[in-house]
Amino acid sequence: MRLMHNGLVKALMEKGLVTEAHLDRADTIMQADKCSLMRALITLNIAPQALFEVTQSLSNLPRFDFRAFDLRTKPPELLSTEEMEKNLVFPLRMKNGTLYVAVADPTDSRMLETLRFKSRAIIEPILVAPMQLVAHFESYGGVNREKLQSIFTQMETQKKEETTDPDASVTYNLMSDKDNSPIVRFINGVLADAITRGVSDLHFEPYEHSYRVRFRIDGVLQEVYTPPDSFRDQIAARIKVMSQLDITEKRVPQDGRIKVDLKGRIIDFRVSICPTLWGEKIVMRILDSSAANLNIEILGFSDIQKKNILEAIQKPQGMILVTGPTGSGKTVTLYTCLGILNQPTTNISTAEDPVEINLEGINQVPVNPKVGLNFAAALKSFLRQDPDIIMVGEIRDLETADIAIKAAQTGHLVLSTLHTNSAPETLTRLINMGVETFNIASTVHLIIAQRLARRLCSYCKEPVRIESKVLETLGFSAMQAAGQIYGPVGCEMCNKGYKGRVGIYEVMPISDTMERMILDKASAVDIAEQARLEGVDSIRQSAIKKVVEGVTSIDELLRVTTD
Repeated sequence: MRLMHNGLVKALMEKGLVTEAHLDRADTIMQADKCSLMRALITLNIAPQALFEVTQSLSNLPRFDFRAFDLRTKPPELLSTEEMEKNLVFPLRMKNGTLYVAVADPTDSRMLETLRFKSRAIIEPILVAPMQLVAHFESYGGVNREKLQSIFTQMETQKKEETTDPDASVTYNLMSDKDNSPIVRFINGVLADAITRGVSDLHFEPYEHSYRVRFRIDGVLQEVYTPPDSFRDQIAARIKVMSQLDITEKRVPQDGRIKVDLKGRIIDFRVSICPTLWGEKIVMRILDSSAANLNIEILGFSDIQKKNILEAIQKPQGMILVTGPTGSGKTVTLYTCLGILNQPTTNISTAEDPVEINLEGINQVPVNPKVGLNFAAALKSFLRQDPDIIMVGEIRDLETADIAIKAAQTGHLVLSTLHTNSAPETLTRLINMGVETFNIASTVHLIIAQRLARRLCSYCKEPVRIESKVLETLGFSAMQAAGQIYGPVGCEMCNKGYKGRVGIYEVMPISDTMERMILDKASAVDIAEQARLEGVDSIRQSAIKKVVEGVTSIDELLRVTTD
């Protein structure tokens, strides 16, 4: 291959950023478009930021932020716009016989020599991130973006002037008093109360002689309302109307959504209705984007756990998996990672069931198996959408796993979830699905297992006395057992001694030793032992640290972790 002599190519291959197949395609593009190697690699969408890092290490040139340059300045007329764009170079200015040139690939001696010949000057290359040059040429070509944007402004004005159907998209105002019927007022009040109290799920439950409404607060169900059981059918009918479901169908499960307005705050509810012996049980999940706090600093990660996560998500390709039971906070962890990665230069696509939090700048796809849009189908579509980062809500089968792994092996960062109890068990779960061990070992970079424990109320928690021997049997070290342990009390500021939740994590980077163990099909127990040798805290060990820090209680440790 004629490209193999290139120093940039050698460095990229050593770092695993390009393959021979990539270079074959790059060679074809270079010959067809008569462009530079860097431009061909950018066209192939091969990790532009990583290309920049490698290029800088090879050249030892200082970085220059091209965005700081006055783009209205006319460059020396040495090359056509087409030549500059194809070769990712931009002459900046001539001063004292030296031509300063922004370049993405300083190893492109042919182009630098062309500029030296045309300018009769000394060439001083300045290293610029390739995507900054690409973005500049898009604007330099003369497209008036403000004029284009004004088209949409005109369309919006015209749209507002047109008469619209008020029932096209129904949003229920929970504070409205237009309908004074008892059922409407009751349902509106329950939904408003749930939103105000930070509830995650609402349960409307019929029994033989009673009816109750329970809220899941901080992960625990609590009974809050007991309306007369004679109203069960009216309650179900009202929720069906709001969800746009069939009110006459009571024999089969139904799923829907409700959009409500509470004092200008728009919240979605996912509704699931299931027929039971004594009527229809209704569960509503609150999907409130505004309530989500996607700040990695407050999720409960230790410093080393946070460091491992930030390093893993900055890799140009590979797979990161988050595992844990339903309601353990996996979605928030994934969204937090996506929020960090969400940049104007990055294309992120997600497949979710459902879309729980709306993220500006990310292409979120709600899967719909009824029409054939499952996770695997969405993944296949994403690969034709020029993605940098892909998030799959859950890997449920071998087909989805295979497509996700292939995506992670071809220049994409893939994030997803699985339902397992620990990080090591995630690897054996993939093997049991039928994924080849060499694919797992080469692709999976990091696994996060997690739980959510209730956080002790800082206003009323109090010290509790527990024998050191008891604590040591739970996994506490002698030093940890000698520390002060706190328990819940309950006050007007909290909910029975707890207020909010905190994440308990096992963050396991896949080391070289673990890769060899995966290839040898080692058991989850053996991989867990290796993880401990490498300093990875288990879920139980992380929970113990939270207890010692006074963040949560022994009861919560026992509730959310196993030995």
